[in-house]
Amino acid sequence: MSTTALAANAITPLQALDHWAPIVWLKTNVYAYPTLEVMHIVAIALVFGTLWIVDLRLLLRLNVLDQLDARLLAKALLPWTIVGFLLAAMTGLTMFVSRVGDLISNTAFIIKMCLLFTAGTNAAILHARGSLDAENVVTRIQAGLSILIWLAVITCGRWIAYV
Repeated sequence: MSTTALAANAITPLQALDHWAPIVWLKTNVYAYPTLEVMHIVAIALVFGTLWIVDLRLLLRLNVLDQLDARLLAKALLPWTIVGFLLAAMTGLTMFVSRVGDLISNTAFIIKMCLLFTAGTNAAILHARGSLDAENVVTRIQAGLSILIWLAVITCGRWIAYV
């Protein structure tokens, strides 16, 4: 067989991934992908819910939240945020691998990934500054940005199926 014929019959890494047994099972099992989606949504709710509470504490003057020290609140919620993020990352990566061909060209998916990077950068800068002081204007701006970025992440995540 000629080199050209061999090259024409060669399987790409993307095709190999698409034919990998766990991915085939994920695509063919009627319950697998929907279960992953539910787990992903629960994980996102956990991440966004915990961040929402801390961001609202930093951003707004709410009598209920003002009684709580922002640093202690963030410290208490951080493990839940991390668990939610890890679960979202694992389920999201699994869903991505099963549909990589579709998703790498999906505008909503690409924007969502960029927004996730932006959310992480915003959080890293906030915590690197070392202060969760609600009186600090920059902290409050970052808290507001965090809420907006995460709402955009959720929006793009939902739009993936429709664009």
